[in-house]
Amino acid sequence: MKDIFVLLWLLPCVIYGAHLPEPRQGRAATVDEVANLAEQLYAADVNKAVSSDINLNLQYKASSAQTSSGTDFSSQNLFSYVNEAKLFARPTFARFIALLDNYIKTTGTVESVPAAEITEQNAFIDEIFKTSVLSILSNFLVSTGYYTSSASFKADLKEMWFGLYTRTKGPLDSSGFEHIFHGEIHSGKISGFHSWVQFYLQEKAGQINYLSYSADGAWTSYPDVYGFQFKWNTYLKTLGSMFIGSSPEFEIAVLSLCYITRPDSLCTVRIGGQTLKIQTYTWANSTYGSGKRYVASGYPVV
Repeated sequence: MKDIFVLLWLLPCVIYGAHLPEPRQGRAATVDEVANLAEQLYAADVNKAVSSDINLNLQYKASSAQTSSGTDFSSQNLFSYVNEAKLFARPTFARFIALLDNYIKTTGTVESVPAAEITEQNAFIDEIFKTSVLSILSNFLVSTGYYTSSASFKADLKEMWFGLYTRTKGPLDSSGFEHIFHGEIHSGKISGFHSWVQFYLQEKAGQINYLSYSADGAWTSYPDVYGFQFKWNTYLKTLGSMFIGSSPEFEIAVLSLCYITRPDSLCTVRIGGQTLKIQTYTWANSTYGSGKRYVASGYPVV
């Protein structure tokens, strides 16, 4: 019976021509270690917004029965104010925003990556690794044996987030970064799209129609966690969960922490004294390096 189970587990890898993933080395980080590390990342996030930097106009709270309807329960924008002059001038925000115009949102079209975009990716990675947030995460992952050095973690982080794969069994049309932070249109609906910065910028540009919210986290300061319903052009997202007010380096760090130590599962973290679950998924259909998997998705659970 065990042999049959193993064969069934191997079958998707054979069908899609993928190698089995190579687990990252290192002892398994404990639940408490991961939760405590997330709290340290939160405390180190000096670039996050303060209460006066963002005003949300939540308007209508949708019931579970209403979230899938696509009904516009909110006549006004979600963001009534963001202190762009302060937040977006910060180097990690500026480097992050520079990446958002690099993607074709509809899957099925190859994502070309010219030299200028590679330069922008490297500049973003270099910038976030200057922060205490990434230093804390890097030191933890090296000390627990997941990586041999900060340099090896940095190189792997770029590949797992920016490496291209196909969501349509055709052209290289997606990456973890594009899916989570830019968002995609896949099979006629919004897929991914868990970035508050992208939401704000797209709403400001008239591309997002905010419909309602269905979840509000326990935090009274930023970052907070919400669940929203919205349309991107004509495409619907019935539940988009995201941090609000966090810095790009914090989001990359906490998602990477969970992805590396708790892949394909719920990861319990502690942020600002509150417990939060984060779900991550690996991309099972193709690999890089010695069988490592790309980021497929990741988001806070609401």
